[in-house]
Amino acid sequence: MLELQIPKNRMNYLIKQMQTHMDPEDMERGWLFHHKGRVSGVELVGGTVVHASVRGNDRYHTTIDLENFSAGDCTCSFDKPCRHMAAVIFALYVPHGRPELLVQELKRAMTTKRKPAKNADRESKRRTSEPVPGGSPEDWHRFFEAQYHGFSISHQYSFDLFVTSAFERFQAFASGWPDGIRLLYDLHVNFFVMHRMEQFFGDTKNSYLSGYHESNAKTAAADCLSRLDRLLASPALPVSVKEHPKRWTEALNRLASLALQGKEGPNDWLYAYRAVWWALPKKAEWIKREKERLDNQLQEREESRRNRKQDVLLVARAHFDLMENNADAAFLRLEALHQRRARDFILYMRRCHERAEWDTLLSWLRWLAPTMQSAAQDDFRLLCQYWTDAAKHSDADDEWVRIMETLLPRSYYVYTGYLLQTKRYRQWVDLQIANRIGPQNLYALELRSVEESDPSLLLPLYHQAVERSVLEKNRTSYKTAVRLLKKLHGYYTTLGRKREWETYINRLSDHFVRLRAFQEELEKGSWLP
Repeated sequence: MLELQIPKNRMNYLIKQMQTHMDPEDMERGWLFHHKGRVSGVELVGGTVVHASVRGNDRYHTTIDLENFSAGDCTCSFDKPCRHMAAVIFALYVPHGRPELLVQELKRAMTTKRKPAKNADRESKRRTSEPVPGGSPEDWHRFFEAQYHGFSISHQYSFDLFVTSAFERFQAFASGWPDGIRLLYDLHVNFFVMHRMEQFFGDTKNSYLSGYHESNAKTAAADCLSRLDRLLASPALPVSVKEHPKRWTEALNRLASLALQGKEGPNDWLYAYRAVWWALPKKAEWIKREKERLDNQLQEREESRRNRKQDVLLVARAHFDLMENNADAAFLRLEALHQRRARDFILYMRRCHERAEWDTLLSWLRWLAPTMQSAAQDDFRLLCQYWTDAAKHSDADDEWVRIMETLLPRSYYVYTGYLLQTKRYRQWVDLQIANRIGPQNLYALELRSVEESDPSLLLPLYHQAVERSVLEKNRTSYKTAVRLLKKLHGYYTTLGRKREWETYINRLSDHFVRLRAFQEELEKGSWLP
């Protein structure tokens, strides 16, 4: 039976209706019917109605309305949405995901929703009033928590859906508030969403879909930081700090408690911490108090902390050195790091790049150069881009070339592009030969750039490619070799080196004289004397 694939929005509608109108027992029974292959004859009629047969004690004819669930029907004796309808819905879900995961998620959601009556009073006490401008941040966070009590990430409810829905839901409450307090409230929304994501990430770490969740969580976390950057760029920030200093100190304390733990997860809390402090109007008493907090924690016995937490505290403390334009003190402090991680310092390099502060950018790049080989791929690409741009605006060109050479083969694509940009054509050719990359695997535009400069540089590249093709010893590779010889002959002709060409082609033919098929291809190409 071919699977009928209905649109995702209609599938989501059916799932929501199952959760609302079906008993968990009927739903699970329907799953068993589907699992045992008892659903057949599934077809779409009129674009909105699905007909199917389900074999139970008898064969029942079931109808599912994709627009009006209550209009669905089954020929069984049940007078409510039945197990046979559930079986058909599970069959419809197959193109979208794994029904066995969906049934578990639905059972969990239905159990949470349908709590015993004796817990009703207890649940009502958990409810809190909606956020108001005069409310405390603690009240706001209690409300946030209550709205997502019992919520969990699954194959159906992803991290990015949670982030989008939470921001839309909570920010709507403050749409009419004064700018200053609304900015502070939105900042707390951001803290809550990031903290909740961290909890969800821990819950899904060992699940079947952990790989998918990890990728999705990183995307959602990047969205949170983008929203935070937009908040911190708001012209209302100075006004907000001036009007609500006490609430801002509370927000900074909350941020410190979240950001300075050194926990691994999807969120870059260290970036958030430094971005907030960097954006705030400089208040000497706040900065002094924060530095004392960090110094006190750093003076505790190192054995009582994980290395990562120690590093986070060091980077945070060095940030205040940089805010005070004391880069030497910052670098000296950072020498005590257990591990230099490029991602912890992207914030500074991006700022230097935006401001065209090339000397300062080079200082960071040189300091991080030993970490590049082990950097994450996204961080590696960004570092290479910063190095390339910095080298163009300074005397670090040769230095960057040497670094790329030490990073081979990882830096191959960056290195080969840079050699072409800087017209180091001989080095470019040597790189391709060393990596055994033939002209047939290179872009025509790259080859044309070298050809226009000095065609003779390409001769050894083609010689190697021809011999490697012949040594593969099959008819296809021989034809490839002959095509390369045609191009090679053109270079020799352009260079006026006809005699050298004749010597080369004769030696090639003699060297592989026993390869009859290759000799035939040479003869077809009229390369034999």
